[in-house]
Amino acid sequence: MLTHALPSPYLLFLGDTTVSGFAKTAFGLRDWAGDRCIGEFALPAATVSTGLARLTPQEAAARGAKAMVIGVANQGGIIPDSWMPALLDALQAGLDLFAGMHARMADIPALRDTAARLGRGLHDLRTPPAGLPIASGHKRSGRRILTVGTDCALGKKYTALAIARGLSARGLDASFRASGQTGIMIAGEGLALDAVVADFAAGAAELLSPAAAPDHIDVIEGQGSLFHPAYAPVSLALLLGSQPDLFVVCHEPGRTAILGHAHYPVPSISEVIEQTVMAGKLTNPAIRCAGISLNTGALSEAEAARVIAETAQGMGLPAADPMRGGQAFEQLLDACY
Repeated sequence: MLTHALPSPYLLFLGDTTVSGFAKTAFGLRDWAGDRCIGEFALPAATVSTGLARLTPQEAAARGAKAMVIGVANQGGIIPDSWMPALLDALQAGLDLFAGMHARMADIPALRDTAARLGRGLHDLRTPPAGLPIASGHKRSGRRILTVGTDCALGKKYTALAIARGLSARGLDASFRASGQTGIMIAGEGLALDAVVADFAAGAAELLSPAAAPDHIDVIEGQGSLFHPAYAPVSLALLLGSQPDLFVVCHEPGRTAILGHAHYPVPSISEVIEQTVMAGKLTNPAIRCAGISLNTGALSEAEAARVIAETAQGMGLPAADPMRGGQAFEQLLDACY
């Protein structure tokens, strides 16, 4: 894994984002590293907000900010031309830049040259380490839990973080393993699996959760969905390399279409369980579903309680919204070890 130290506090850049699902990096940092976030900066076209103070790079720097983090995870991981004035402005204000995009800031001449001239840092987190192996498929010691999803951007990272924190609070030896840029920013270490060449992706997933003590639990952040027409390959590589003993299915009630691919319907939780077990048995024949994590952020408390209860009863598995906690989440934790 790679270790990353982000200078903090930092300003969250939202670009011109109009779909909240593509600003998951900003929301993740707000929710899990809020003490490091000094505010947000967005272009006029943006309609998404984290609710943090709106600051320009100059105002953020005056309040002690050390860096600006691109809080967007758009399709293709691009850095559009429309962002360039804002990114250059941040460098001019004295801020380093952090990004988890597929496009690397160091490969963009204007950013590279300006950062070099001003002595600022460009930190590209989606750069895999050299020398990654192909997967061995050998069983490793320790226990593993993987979060999987009916779609992307609906709570796999939040669920993994909450489960790791919940298990640790119970006195268990549990670690969160970050497999995406936002998780890496939160944890300070990890490996962005979707930046790895396909032949080595499952091997990278093996490195992400290495052999450990028999009672150690790695809670691994899932990526994409086995049912996503674009991201299923990285989901499969992570599943095979992780060799999870247990998995938790993450789902957002009410979501009907795959994010960014409206012509693909969101699969049922049952379909995800069946497909995950079928594929996962290749490297761990004992794989099974521990429960279901529901993202009920758009529902009222009463509606959320009803949906959680109905899902648990209908599936015969623990179901909970980890962000709401409560007895339902405690029951989900019970099933994770």
